[in-house]
Amino acid sequence: MSVALVAVLLIPALGAAVLALMPKTQDQAARKTGTIFAAAALIPIVVLPFARDDAWSSYSVNPLAVRPWAELDLSWVPALRLDFHLGVDGVSYPLIALTGLLTLLCCAYTVRKVPEGGPGRTLVALLLVLETGILGTFLALDLILFFLFFEVVLLPMYAVIAGWGGPDRRRAARKFVLYTLFGSVLLLLGVVLVAVTAGTGDIAQLTGGAGLSRSVQYGAFALFAIAFAVKAPLWPLHTWLPDAHTQAPTVGSVILAGVLLKMGTYGLIRIGVGVTPLGAEWAAPVLGVLAVAAVLAGSLICLRQTELKRLIAYSSVGHMGFVLLGIATLTATGLQAALLGNVAHGLITGLLFFLAGAIKDRAHTGELADLGGLRESAPRLAGLLGFAAIASLGLPGLAGFWGEAFAVVAAVERGGGLWVTLAVLAAIGGALTAAYFLRLLRKVTHGPAKGSVPSEITGAEWLAWSPLAALTLAVGVAPALVLAATSAPVRALTEALR
Repeated sequence: MSVALVAVLLIPALGAAVLALMPKTQDQAARKTGTIFAAAALIPIVVLPFARDDAWSSYSVNPLAVRPWAELDLSWVPALRLDFHLGVDGVSYPLIALTGLLTLLCCAYTVRKVPEGGPGRTLVALLLVLETGILGTFLALDLILFFLFFEVVLLPMYAVIAGWGGPDRRRAARKFVLYTLFGSVLLLLGVVLVAVTAGTGDIAQLTGGAGLSRSVQYGAFALFAIAFAVKAPLWPLHTWLPDAHTQAPTVGSVILAGVLLKMGTYGLIRIGVGVTPLGAEWAAPVLGVLAVAAVLAGSLICLRQTELKRLIAYSSVGHMGFVLLGIATLTATGLQAALLGNVAHGLITGLLFFLAGAIKDRAHTGELADLGGLRESAPRLAGLLGFAAIASLGLPGLAGFWGEAFAVVAAVERGGGLWVTLAVLAAIGGALTAAYFLRLLRKVTHGPAKGSVPSEITGAEWLAWSPLAALTLAVGVAPALVLAATSAPVRALTEALR
């Protein structure tokens, strides 16, 4: 099934090239063409789980090795021992599927409306390049290749924010680039340290820390942790996020929150925990403290926010804190909670940013003080916003509940005074999450009507938003949709930690 792996990367890259060659006069046709390519990229993604008959049990052969469902391993630069090594397993597949879905929905969204700032065909082409880079990051099984794909997303996201964002878009885009470059330098140092010391950059071979001394693992994990914390972003390296989200166009915010942030938490699991497990154990208490600080800080800041998109952006800091807490426990429950939390956050926050963009477009403001009465003027829009908000605050039966609840459970399972205290504080942070989302709904949907009256949801918007709402409900009711894929690789990672 190596053909499917190549197709996953080749189709969106080819789509971006085709759009770049289309004449400027065919802007709408180019946007539709880009949407077709995004839809086509979903076909090999859907095929990947069926690549091997033994996909769910292959880890039993050697629990310390990464055993992909599908794999492509070609020598790329022999002199540097660099391989073009791609693979997919239960850790990466849910995020690959989420990336394909969100990119398709964002491309389809631009067919109806293009934000001011530039031609729509260029925006869609950039979205397809972003998709290529993000998918490559989740598929890469070589450290150098992982780093290269990790960097591919930098300039396209800068261009999306700076080209189609709000009035302060250039400052926000520069801040995003500077923070990301800082993390990239540390990531490169960690990758070189591991690859040179072990004599290979193959992630499959390196899983479990094979060939790496304790001191090397400590140093490499410190570099990886800071680099991935910038991308996630995790407190206190999160300050680029609110500005980027507030200024980015709607589709940029959806991709940024839905999948680009997950590159950081995925990297922390796949490389931080997988390749340097001794470093992960050494740093686990510090990560746990920082995770709970993020949960509490994100919630308290959200209680003070007065702008819609900025509030949702800061909520991501808290949600990513729960993901980090699950990772920090280094237990099977915690790692699965983190992986499920990644997917849930991508679905719910992607929907929230779609809704926030629609409300701002209609009311011409995102200030909570200037919004209100949505329940009377646009009841369906208000209802969908309420659904997304209660999903994000962790209502049982919706996707947001499982990852956050079991991150707390994992901290209790880890045991000891520190971890139990962190579990209690994280639970308090969860209660504060409910407080700021209920405050948001009170102002926007139940407050007195102000300013212009928003119009109801259009057919194109239903088409873009309904898959996210349906999946939020489906994952909430049946979390096994994600957990069934993650159980085997998580078992492999926890074996490496023993």
